[in-house]
Amino acid sequence: MKILYGVVGEGMGHAMRSRVVLGHLTDAGHDIQTMASQRAVDYLRAHFANVHRIHGMHIIYEENRVRRTKTLLSNLALGIKAAPAQIRAYFELVDGFRPDVVVSDFESWTYLYAKIHSLPVLSLDNNQMLNRCTHEASIIDEDRAGFEVARAFVKAKLPRADHYLVTTFYYPPVRKPRTTLYPSILRPEILSARATRGEHLLVYQTAEGNDALVAGLAASGLPCRVYGMRRSLKEDEIEGNLTYRPFSEAGFIDDLASARGVVAGGGFTLMSECVYLHKPVLATPVAGQFEQTLNAAYLEREGFGKHAQKVDGAVLDAFIAALPRYEARLAAYAQDGNRLLLDGLDALLDQCAAGLRP
Repeated sequence: MKILYGVVGEGMGHAMRSRVVLGHLTDAGHDIQTMASQRAVDYLRAHFANVHRIHGMHIIYEENRVRRTKTLLSNLALGIKAAPAQIRAYFELVDGFRPDVVVSDFESWTYLYAKIHSLPVLSLDNNQMLNRCTHEASIIDEDRAGFEVARAFVKAKLPRADHYLVTTFYYPPVRKPRTTLYPSILRPEILSARATRGEHLLVYQTAEGNDALVAGLAASGLPCRVYGMRRSLKEDEIEGNLTYRPFSEAGFIDDLASARGVVAGGGFTLMSECVYLHKPVLATPVAGQFEQTLNAAYLEREGFGKHAQKVDGAVLDAFIAALPRYEARLAAYAQDGNRLLLDGLDALLDQCAAGLRP
């Protein structure tokens, strides 16, 4: 089949997930043109041909918080400047390709093309969890206004797709038709990693600073391998029990697979990898990004870790003390790689090839 595949570029989780799915579809012999934005473009071009850049939304963060007004104004300014030429080039390219079906990982332009040309469109992401499942009040009451804003945005992003494949490590009730929950998509480096129980904490932060966290880590006495807090590093810097490390994908995965626990934000991809490798997580979601709050709330409900708005010594001590309990809960988690999701996608594509709308 000819597949038009769209990948939103905000956050690398979409690109890493799409790399797995695109590899599967390529191996199956499908003819694919991929549209992506921002960092996802270069990442996917390193693995596949026919990856094209399209304008996509970005988010501005300051002090671990989404700045909504700055985000809106910046996207409007860039969109007005880039949109006309981008749209013209985009439709010329895709019209020459003449796809049979569209698969969208939260990407709007490919979805729009499908709707204009009455093509089947399959949504494949974790974001639709917000809108297509029922969430108890205890999960969303921490920021109900944030939940409603996030759900409205997700609902408007890819409405009336033919089917929604939603990746997840937790399973609330599905409330809408044409929706199936599947285990999180894991990159091959994670599937091949050998999990061991070390003594260090892996710490991943997307912003520098956070003195309270640094003080708590130092006071814990545990060895801590810290990524992201000193972005200009070229080699390790050791300060007591803290080792600040420059980013290396292989090194990061080794440190993750051998960690006793993980201190990170609320991003879905890393959290899913931790759950698969049975690593307890202390999650601090970005304020103003409710999807991360949802992930962290369910992580805590499942008993896989702790959800906190800020991390200081007391929060960190409570997390460390509860590690045996989290490890016991995580020991029961298992998934058969990416098989269920990829089989489900193949079945939907077979329906499309037969002229049937999923």
